[in-house]
Amino acid sequence: MKKLVLIDGNSIVNRAFYGIMGSKSMMSADGIYTNGIYGFLSIYFKIVDDIKPEYVAVAFDLKAPTKRHLLYKEYKGTRKGMPDELRQQMPVLKDVLKAMNITIIEKEGYEADDILGTLAKLGKSQGLDVTILTGDRDAFQLVEKNITVRIPRTKMGKTEEEDYTPEKIKEEYGLEPIKLIEVKGLMGDASDNIPGVPGVGEKTALGIIQEYGSIENLYNKIENNEDTLKGKLREKIAENKELAELSRTLGTIDIHAPITDNLEELTLKEWDKQAVYDIFKNLRFNRYIERFALGEGSQKEEAKYSLEYETITNINLLIDSIYNRKRMFYYLDDMKAIYVYNEENCKVEYIVLNNELLKKLKTIFESTEIFKCGNNLKEDWKLLKANGINCENMGFDIHIAGYVLNATSGKYTLEDLSQEYLNYDITRYESLKSENQLTLFAEQEIEKLDERKCAYAFVIYKLYEILTNKMQETNTIELFKTIEMPLVEVLASMEYEGVYVDKEELREFGNELQVQIENLKDEIYKLCGEEFNINSPKQLGEVLFEKLKLPVQKKTKSGYSTDSDVLEKLVEDHPVIEKIIDYRQMSKLNSTFVEGLIPCINNSTNRIHSHFHQTVTATGRISSTDPNVQNIPTRMELGQQLRKVFMAQKEETTLIDADYSQIELRVLAHIANDENMITAFNSGEDIHKQAASKVFNVPMEEVTKQMRSNAKAVNFGIVYGISDFGLSRQIGVSRKLAKQYIEQYLEKYNGIKEYMENIVKDAKEKGYVETLFGRRRYIAELSSSNYMIRQFGERVAMNTPIQGTAADIIKIAMIRVYNELKNKNLKSKLILQVHDELIIETYENEKDEVKQILQSCMENVISLKVPLVAEVGEGKTWYDAK
Repeated sequence: MKKLVLIDGNSIVNRAFYGIMGSKSMMSADGIYTNGIYGFLSIYFKIVDDIKPEYVAVAFDLKAPTKRHLLYKEYKGTRKGMPDELRQQMPVLKDVLKAMNITIIEKEGYEADDILGTLAKLGKSQGLDVTILTGDRDAFQLVEKNITVRIPRTKMGKTEEEDYTPEKIKEEYGLEPIKLIEVKGLMGDASDNIPGVPGVGEKTALGIIQEYGSIENLYNKIENNEDTLKGKLREKIAENKELAELSRTLGTIDIHAPITDNLEELTLKEWDKQAVYDIFKNLRFNRYIERFALGEGSQKEEAKYSLEYETITNINLLIDSIYNRKRMFYYLDDMKAIYVYNEENCKVEYIVLNNELLKKLKTIFESTEIFKCGNNLKEDWKLLKANGINCENMGFDIHIAGYVLNATSGKYTLEDLSQEYLNYDITRYESLKSENQLTLFAEQEIEKLDERKCAYAFVIYKLYEILTNKMQETNTIELFKTIEMPLVEVLASMEYEGVYVDKEELREFGNELQVQIENLKDEIYKLCGEEFNINSPKQLGEVLFEKLKLPVQKKTKSGYSTDSDVLEKLVEDHPVIEKIIDYRQMSKLNSTFVEGLIPCINNSTNRIHSHFHQTVTATGRISSTDPNVQNIPTRMELGQQLRKVFMAQKEETTLIDADYSQIELRVLAHIANDENMITAFNSGEDIHKQAASKVFNVPMEEVTKQMRSNAKAVNFGIVYGISDFGLSRQIGVSRKLAKQYIEQYLEKYNGIKEYMENIVKDAKEKGYVETLFGRRRYIAELSSSNYMIRQFGERVAMNTPIQGTAADIIKIAMIRVYNELKNKNLKSKLILQVHDELIIETYENEKDEVKQILQSCMENVISLKVPLVAEVGEGKTWYDAK
């Protein structure tokens, strides 16, 4: 049976738009939001892959009034207008669909639902299996044998869907699909402003139609006193017959819209690949370009760049060329081969690596005079190090440059950057599969070059000058040269060295945790009077709110919410809540940081080699994975105990730990030039106690522990745009009192208030904010018409200069510490960075010198109006050193 897919264009793009709204804005090269288009296509490609239809059509609503508006002028009158960010995407989406040769159908006076309904019934009558893709449950009335409605749900870019057949609708609603029109007549529809019968909701309407079958039969029974309705409900329904019938008419999809009856017009056709490629390139849909190999059809790009490559015959000529020019543009393929762009003959030269060739290249990589330009140089440094080569003068990393230019795009692959800055698609070039690759130090050349990797070396050369110029234009070149590029070697060394973990101690810690978890389970069961799956939100919700009758805080589609916010509010209501919170914390600690850490330990060295990333966060903060050492809990005592398994490996070594004290508040004091905060830091006062004294208008000596705690929350929250609602929840006071705290704080610290106002104003004018070291963050959200998105943009504008400057400071400190240890030929190694904390594994005879180096480098990164303070400790374990 042939298949027809019908798509509700407005509904799906709307769902996609809100489903992919996040902190990172998706924008085209010419500044148009693209999240709705991207999400729509993602949903479209998935349904086409799943169903493999022969026919497809997309229906859109038009602005012109429909016949429903003529019947009832208030129809859809309460709907909010489409946000500007989505409105600007609609014509572009239609251009995409036209380039893909997908039939678009619109008809004045008719809604997309009417078009879908008409085509669905026509398709079925002609023997097709029909699927309607929509987010609107009104379409359920169309469901029958061979007509299915698919509802997609998009969240954070991930799409799931549910298919509604006659059987599923009967199971869910207790009615045949066509009867849902009758239900709509009684209950109405708030989203479309269909009135229905006042006071009749979905549950009541369903029950009535299940009993009477239709609105017509219902009123016949009422008129003949044969109904079973009672009281006010009967009165309301009897008095509103016209409204019920009107609502039924408004809610009925017209299956006789005057549109094409030739379904062959909906046949899926070949795309206009050049047109699709041009649009996708502008939209920066590089993943779709690669997925559908669209670059192969671009003749313009072929003409612009000519990639030439060859297997090298005389490596000495290439080496001479590199020495003459004092620079090398290359792509290293996992020590199997190297691709080098030869500036003498403008060709990419391909070298299969063996021991002899590696010795010749060793002198180049170890030369401090030869500037190296590549991609993901941190990985190259580790590979070379493992093969006895100490790479020097890593001058330019394409990946890092892309990040410096736009820290929120998240697209820094060579494919992405080549598309964006060269308008050159390298996905056209074939990449050999891993099974065709050479083994390490293979002696034989392969017959077929990896064209994609040749293209990598080519675009590395081409991107170098363009990205350099872009960074000079945006005044970010110094940030790149003095912070980000030197940091590459530091992070590579830290990953290479790793940190020693006592595996047996870790297992013992896990065993102790498991005992406590089991004890907590028994206590929870005893307090609840039954055994159940504590990890199941559904079962836990039923026990807490149905059996124990605790006050319901929040409900979700799947039942009662039992998230952390809900449990915190219930702590005083029942002793089991605290046990459940402890159980969750211990279970997470065990699964994430015991069971999760063990596979990360190198079996031969017993060291963990975490991966440190410098191109992930928009603020410039370093992040880590495999494992995420930044996420090891510090607030709970058990989380702190976990640090005991991280230790100095040798008997003659120890760990030196240094942590910045309140670095973000110190940066804030400097940037905001706030007199009170500067005075507190310069005089060594307790900054939170000072804030409490000023906010609560009491002498310093009368500040209580609770006052200080509340003031601390305000101190850390205020510059990040914390609301009175957010603060009230955090410190457990009324919203009114929280608002009063914020107002009093800003009155006393007027420098901070002025900073907050000015930075948002400047960001709106420029479109970005900067750190003290010139790191930029572009904030497209500030120009949004959506209040929530705009508010997010304002919070970003306020906190990025603070967080970003603090991130820059710790990076500079890392570079200086690393260089000092290296220049002094010390055996001690920088091994960990966690937020504002650095850890060095040092030898006892170097300990005092290393302490001095660490503290001095950290405290003298920059001269602020307040001192930078690094608190230094030592110990055999991370726990003791901290």
